[in-house]
Amino acid sequence: MTLDTTLDMTLIALISARNIGAMATIKCDGRPQLSTVNFTFDPATKLVRISVVDRGAKVRNLRRDPRASIFVGSPDGWTYAVLEGTVELSPVALATDDETVEELVAVFRAVRGEDHPDWDGYRAAMVVERRLVARLHVENVYGLDRPQYASM
Repeated sequence: MTLDTTLDMTLIALISARNIGAMATIKCDGRPQLSTVNFTFDPATKLVRISVVDRGAKVRNLRRDPRASIFVGSPDGWTYAVLEGTVELSPVALATDDETVEELVAVFRAVRGEDHPDWDGYRAAMVVERRLVARLHVENVYGLDRPQYASM
């Protein structure tokens, strides 16, 4: 499936302008598990990246079933977009200079738009927290652009 951005440039713009959303994964009983996440989205590669903790529910769910969605809402609540796709998990961070930590640094910079004040401490925390990167390969985008309701 390909991401058709020609029809939904408003939705792509919304997603690109935000870095917080609700991620839905699938629990073992089939119900959705939702949590708020910081993310970075690259429309050119159709890739969303999120820093996650190895022991978390999202990771357990994604190891069992890699399908996931991320809901992104506009500040006024009337426009929203949903990114659907399949998640690939990086290895767990094991050393302050491994590839996973390097990617986590890149995710931090993309989400925050700035450098961390203590990169050595950040890198060490990524290893201690057993963090990894969830990479959502976007297969579909849908949503609603209803700016006429923004003034209601």
